[in-house]
Amino acid sequence: MCTSLIYRDAAGKAYLGRTLELTMDLPYQVVFFPKALDYTSHIDGHPDLVFSGKYSVIGVTMPGRMPTSDAPLTFRDFKCLEGMNDQGLTFSLLSYPTAGGRKQAVETTTAVLSASDLGSWALSQFSSVDEVRQALEQQPVLLEPLTLLGGVESPFHYVVHDSSGASLVIEFNLGSMSLHDNPVGVMTNGPEFPWHMTNLNNYTFLTNVDKSNARFGDYLAVQPDSGIATAGLPASNTSVGRFVRAAYYAHYAEKAATADEAVLTLAHIMNNFDRPRGVTIDYPEEGGGHLEVAGLPDESPTEYATEFTSWTNLSDLDRKLFHLRPHGSLNYVRFDLGALSSEADVRVLPMTALGGELIDATTKLTPFAH
Repeated sequence: MCTSLIYRDAAGKAYLGRTLELTMDLPYQVVFFPKALDYTSHIDGHPDLVFSGKYSVIGVTMPGRMPTSDAPLTFRDFKCLEGMNDQGLTFSLLSYPTAGGRKQAVETTTAVLSASDLGSWALSQFSSVDEVRQALEQQPVLLEPLTLLGGVESPFHYVVHDSSGASLVIEFNLGSMSLHDNPVGVMTNGPEFPWHMTNLNNYTFLTNVDKSNARFGDYLAVQPDSGIATAGLPASNTSVGRFVRAAYYAHYAEKAATADEAVLTLAHIMNNFDRPRGVTIDYPEEGGGHLEVAGLPDESPTEYATEFTSWTNLSDLDRKLFHLRPHGSLNYVRFDLGALSSEADVRVLPMTALGGELIDATTKLTPFAH
């Protein structure tokens, strides 16, 4: 359903790549939140948590509810799925169905943070992974039933990265929150994060060096092509397989010499996790772990569910550049958070407006000079 990873260039600068997969397109909105913005997080039975932003934020969001004529959407209804602030801190939401569970005990007089507002809270308030960790050790966070997901309790886990490349996993496992340092900078979906780390112990044989020949008795076997080094990588699109592949590609991809080359390299890495419709399908009667969103029409109904890459993000944490490629496009668009930093108003752009235009180079062909 989602894959995120940190890639470093030759200078050690960090870049974040992530994909998001679902069975349908949703009304994603690209939103710029200026600094000094006031936010409110609400959980029934507790006082609202009110906080003021220190940093500006760019992100991919989803409305937390359906608008009505009496209650149109406000910026507080845009819940951050992926974002970056002007300090190079990033936030990523990834599917994790076993998050829900027994509520932790919190005094009713205590203001709590809804897990749905973790993104806006972390990105608007903090500049580093360490600051987020310290704040979460003091701030109660509760899951809430999500109407758009049929009342399921926030079935996600979350990852924050900063410009140093540090990474923290925020995980609710059966209702209990855990914080995990993430030394590989990779995240997918279930099982829980410590399980993925233990599973990496099964792949100590991986290397990017092709071993292209071997002797069996008196016979010398020779591999007729390059690429045999990747034969041990898991081939499936399961979260377990993607975690191992993401760790491999992030570690072994050549370290780019410049920032522009690094973004291009990261784009090639993330192509390994791009999923077209129909590559894997599930029939309703056979189950399948998909998030289903209520109240939204399926524009391409089929007799089966098929996850596809809704969009891919590349974040340059040093230059504060936020790149997006929606499902309907071959090309990335770029948002420059530095250029937006002086803006005082919330700005919104539907992801559908990013378009899928192709650059036609037909007229650039020139006569060959003999």
